[in-house]
Amino acid sequence: MSESPLSVDAARASLLAAAKPLSDHETCPADAALGRVLASPLVSGVTVPPLDNAAMDGYALRFADWSDAAGLPAWLPVSQRIPAGTLGTALAPGTAARIFTGAPLPPGADCVVMQEDCEVHEGAMRIAVAPRAGSHIRRAGEDIRAGQTVLESGTRLGPAQLGVAASAGASELAVFRRLKAAVFFTGDEIVMPGQPLTPGRIYNSNRATLIALLTQLGLEVIDLGQVPDRHDATVAILERAAQAADVVITSGGVSVGEEDHVKAAVETLGRIEMWKVAMKPGKPLVYGRVGNADFLGLPGNPVSAFVVFCLFVRPFLLRRMGAEDAPAAAFTVPAGFDWPKPGKRREFLRARLEDGWAMLYPNQSSGVLTSLAWADGLVDVEAGARVEKGDPVRFIPLAELLK
Repeated sequence: MSESPLSVDAARASLLAAAKPLSDHETCPADAALGRVLASPLVSGVTVPPLDNAAMDGYALRFADWSDAAGLPAWLPVSQRIPAGTLGTALAPGTAARIFTGAPLPPGADCVVMQEDCEVHEGAMRIAVAPRAGSHIRRAGEDIRAGQTVLESGTRLGPAQLGVAASAGASELAVFRRLKAAVFFTGDEIVMPGQPLTPGRIYNSNRATLIALLTQLGLEVIDLGQVPDRHDATVAILERAAQAADVVITSGGVSVGEEDHVKAAVETLGRIEMWKVAMKPGKPLVYGRVGNADFLGLPGNPVSAFVVFCLFVRPFLLRRMGAEDAPAAAFTVPAGFDWPKPGKRREFLRARLEDGWAMLYPNQSSGVLTSLAWADGLVDVEAGARVEKGDPVRFIPLAELLK
């Protein structure tokens, strides 16, 4: 293990290389599969839509019947009514069919005219706006063809993906089992919300944040609570965590202080493969192995823990879950601030967009958690870089980091 901090990109690549995807999978009802990862490709057994159908309420007709020989709008008798879910009969030449959105097109019809462009009188209709052949028709199979792979293995199932699965008729899905993450928290100075706050102590915000991040990601979370700042207690809880879970995650205790026992406990029971990243906030980041479990140690400062989780731990966990890697999308915006003092480490500044400009939270301390509640993204500033107002900066939306 190198004592020199890794670059952000090198640390992420190293973690992803160490992440071994799950192989165990199970069958899950599609209605309960939100957030799960598909373990095998989903092939559709149906065509969607199954037949040419109307894209809106209106009248189906033959384009050739639209006008009479003089080129004037013609009255066409309405020969049938076709609601969605029913099949019409072949459309007789010189007639129109009343049709509703989603209803199959009757044989012979080759366009649909929206009802707003039609005049109806005594069982006949005419239109004043020239239609086009094929207008307002959804073609059979334009979404899905029978035999088509609609979702690949490794797809994380969100609302849109579950909608596609339902369109393909899937009531059950083959998914990887849930990844298990055990968490515990160190620090004699922290107490749980609801308990008396004696002098010198603070409430444990990292527990709430980390468990929420893991739950949102779809992991099975094993909360082992708080650990006294003692080496023996830390070793005991770490051993228990590694036996119960695929991944052990904690915050705090990963630096080199006399009261920082987590790193030493990992070295007692297993090995450490990565320790520091050249970034701010969040220099300490421990990755190692304890038994069969991965270990990830986050910084103790709340903002550092959140940013490190988003940039490193989340992609690692997604890879472990069997999901395809999808790096967070970023874009360039003008800086609405000055950053005159170049830092020695790559910095991720809490910011939000206002009228297209990236504005910084006034206090960038790694202990100011309210800055993350205010921000909607991070501004990525390379080590040694200065920023002047109006300069282009790289903005990473939190929505991308948490999607």
